[in-house]
Amino acid sequence: MEQYIDFFNSYREKIDEGCSPLLNSFREKAFETFRQIGFPAYKSEDYQHINIPGLLKEDFGFYLNHSGININPHRVFHCDVPNLNSHKHFVVNGHFVDDETKKDLPPTVFSGSLNAFAEQYPELFSKYYNQLASAKNDGMAAFNTTFVQGGYVLYVPENVVIEKAIQLTNISSGNNNSLINRRMLFILESGAQAKLLVCDHAYDENPATANTQVVEIFTGENAELDVCELEESSPNTIRLTSNFVRQAASSHVRINSITLSNGITRNNYIIDLAGEHAKTHLYGMAIADNRQKVDNYTLINHLVPNCHCNELFKYVLDDEATGVFSGRIIVAKDAQKTEAYQSNRNLLGSRDCHMFSKPQLEIYADDVKCSHGMTTGQLDENALFYICSRGIPKEEAVLLLKFAFTNDVIQGIRMEGLRDRLKLLIEKRFRGELVTCRECEKSEE
Repeated sequence: MEQYIDFFNSYREKIDEGCSPLLNSFREKAFETFRQIGFPAYKSEDYQHINIPGLLKEDFGFYLNHSGININPHRVFHCDVPNLNSHKHFVVNGHFVDDETKKDLPPTVFSGSLNAFAEQYPELFSKYYNQLASAKNDGMAAFNTTFVQGGYVLYVPENVVIEKAIQLTNISSGNNNSLINRRMLFILESGAQAKLLVCDHAYDENPATANTQVVEIFTGENAELDVCELEESSPNTIRLTSNFVRQAASSHVRINSITLSNGITRNNYIIDLAGEHAKTHLYGMAIADNRQKVDNYTLINHLVPNCHCNELFKYVLDDEATGVFSGRIIVAKDAQKTEAYQSNRNLLGSRDCHMFSKPQLEIYADDVKCSHGMTTGQLDENALFYICSRGIPKEEAVLLLKFAFTNDVIQGIRMEGLRDRLKLLIEKRFRGELVTCRECEKSEE
């Protein structure tokens, strides 16, 4: 921790350089928060199985002022999803890569650089940026706010509907170990609608990369937002993400978080249902083997009556992989007529993998429908025997059962072309032959 405090004090001017003055104005307060509370403590209640101070103890190099952007993402990463008609954007080492695809969006929509948004919409930036993250007094979010230099913003004005999905690809690239801080801000005003596919990729597998990311999501009344996060990074990647969501009345947010390949991943989801009749669907899936670790923490706050949430996380683990799920739903005293459902299901393929699960409900209202549960086990031997008895080889039978186990998470995605693409990627992942976007390009040349 001390190395980052010293770095900020020594290189403040360099950190500010090239950034909007408005973005820089948030650093001092965030730095004071980080200096006071630091990184989340290992073995604390919400960080039982991930040692963030230990992970970030290494002397990572900072990417400052767009350094390290040495690739053309449009040529290297195709990321084409068949039948998904989308706007394609790229963020490389935390910085948005400007392009011409934004011209196809409705003229009142902003989809682009965090710094450009601060310059063009200073009132909106001040109203929304860092408001959710700072309110939660989160050490990781404060660290990110202190050092972040770029990122991506989607702003959709009142009653504007974006027909095509937005596909945003985050790329980590460089020849040296690096620490990358990036930011995302999604603002949908009343009646607005949008769908996003956010992909995480590592261009180089050898250098160790640590990514901190803060995502803030605001949905106005009757707004609808679909977000699908797809992680396909390298074994040397650390991904630490904090997602903060605030929903107004009758808004609907659907989040799907899918980890197909990674090193160490920690995802936080803190969601506030602040307006009546708001709905949240939060689905997650992780496929991990070797010594990969996937840790998902969720906190859904039902603050007002008549809201609904449905939460489902599934893990398929093998070898010496580790999975962690800690989910909490809090129903406030006055949040009557709440419907809240939480489920965690896990499939273990070896004796050496580990799954830690802690589903929780805190209910302070008396007129609610709530449930939570967890199951962890192995493949059903009877089902496996039945499939094999029909002439299907055992390896294929195992694959079919694993694929069926993940199906309800995939069906929760409303982007049809993406569902089909994910089915192919998951099948390849189970076969041990996952194809990355970069490899796809090579095969097409």
